[in-house]
Amino acid sequence: MGKSFRFTMAVCIFALAIPFLAGRAAAQADYTVINVENGGAIAGVVKWSGPVPKIPKLAITKNPEVCDPDSLKTRDLERLLINPDGNGVANTVVYLRGITKGKAMDLPEARETLNQKTCRYVPHIMLVPQDKPLRIESSDPVLHTVQMFGASTNNIPFPFQNQFIPVMMTHNGVVELKCNAGHVWMNANVLVVKHPYYAVTDDHGAYKLSDVPPGEYEIVAWHEGWQVQSEAKVLDVGAQVEVKRPIYSTPATWAKKVTVKPGEHTVVEFTISEKKE
Repeated sequence: MGKSFRFTMAVCIFALAIPFLAGRAAAQADYTVINVENGGAIAGVVKWSGPVPKIPKLAITKNPEVCDPDSLKTRDLERLLINPDGNGVANTVVYLRGITKGKAMDLPEARETLNQKTCRYVPHIMLVPQDKPLRIESSDPVLHTVQMFGASTNNIPFPFQNQFIPVMMTHNGVVELKCNAGHVWMNANVLVVKHPYYAVTDDHGAYKLSDVPPGEYEIVAWHEGWQVQSEAKVLDVGAQVEVKRPIYSTPATWAKKVTVKPGEHTVVEFTISEKKE
């Protein structure tokens, strides 16, 4: 009877696992790695147009000896960074929507790692392949708790300086990060992606996608959103007091069609503003 029971249990467990395994296989089948021969490149700049929104700065109300080394008293939320020399917009993600085959994953390692440094998330925008870890650390000698919303939900405490924790990102999509330990200005976003054709614009708004198979694509500029819409009352898990934390506007996107020719460089520029897709 013992062997029969174990066999029955094994069959049941396997049956329950089938939908999960099928879902994982389907997700992996969404994109196929091929040898890209004579691929093209897409590059350009994302620029801001129109009046620049006024985005409030938040007072540094906790651990100023760590969070405010320059005694600025307030912290920029880093939601909209416009270069005064040319109006380039940093931290915009440009990607190919719906591409099904191409090069292997080669996202920048620096975008797959998050550091909590002087009570900031560095970098502010991350790109992590699906089913790979986001490597999180804290350079600060104070308690941080990374709270995740969106495609993944989690609460990860960092009570010790230089603590390092890898977090598997199993669902593609956008994951919003905030601190649950009273540092209410801390915010960032992670894009968990299925293919490598993603780029984050630099300080001048520039981006580049390389080794793109020749063909026609939809190229998208994604921005996390910059307005503070309201506040939410949350518990500072360290001090055990209630604090107010910003709620931001939803992400905005702008899309275009692009044709990539063999071995050629194609320029696609984006102009973004308060008007969204």
